[in-house]
Amino acid sequence: MNINSLLNSIMGSAGTGIDKAVNTAKSGFMPGGLLGGAAAGGLAAMLLTNKKARKMGGKAIKYGGMAAVGGIAYKAWRAHKDNQTSAQNGTGIPNQGIHADRSNVLPPVPTGSIFDLAEEKTTAQGEDMRLILIRAMISAAKADGHIDAAERTRIEQQIKDLGIGTEEQQFLVEQLQATSDPISIARLSENEEQATEIYLVSLLAVDIDTDEERRYLDRLGDALHLPTDLRQNIEYEVKHAQTQ
Repeated sequence: MNINSLLNSIMGSAGTGIDKAVNTAKSGFMPGGLLGGAAAGGLAAMLLTNKKARKMGGKAIKYGGMAAVGGIAYKAWRAHKDNQTSAQNGTGIPNQGIHADRSNVLPPVPTGSIFDLAEEKTTAQGEDMRLILIRAMISAAKADGHIDAAERTRIEQQIKDLGIGTEEQQFLVEQLQATSDPISIARLSENEEQATEIYLVSLLAVDIDTDEERRYLDRLGDALHLPTDLRQNIEYEVKHAQTQ
């Protein structure tokens, strides 16, 4: 499967979305907009559909790419670990470090770590982490039930028009048709670092303007066993990125 082609179809066109975000994330700075790049023509925008597309106006979802997603996840996770260390050493109190770093600068992602999503990352179960994150994103995007049969048919046709291979199309259609289930998505995680990334991309895929979406994220966070302060860090970083 051509995962780079698949990512481009979701995050936006090559050269403006993923490619730009990879280079920017590697330089250590947060891209403008939500993770830089324009995904208005990608599957992410399709999944927003009518209500969300209108509410978010021309901004839609501007992901930019998995490299930037990994950078933001690492920033939130590292703040959580630093806070744990401070509490254990008696140099701070639990949760005191949350939201302390308000800068747009992303810390360097450890090369070869699960957060280094510019390249293929295989889990212990042999799955590409980037595919897991795509599954998580699509599942979350369907959480409020706004994708009915007619909408699904429309999106499936648009998937065919993306210009990607048959295998990639089949993967996207399968995810679109799958049940929106946070418990199944959580089972794909093997550790806290992966859980951080899964929760982050799921948060990016929703607008949290319905009870269904809030319940989906709460159930996902619980199933991922994410500590409260780490969830707060992730939600803050996403909100902060969206305002840039």
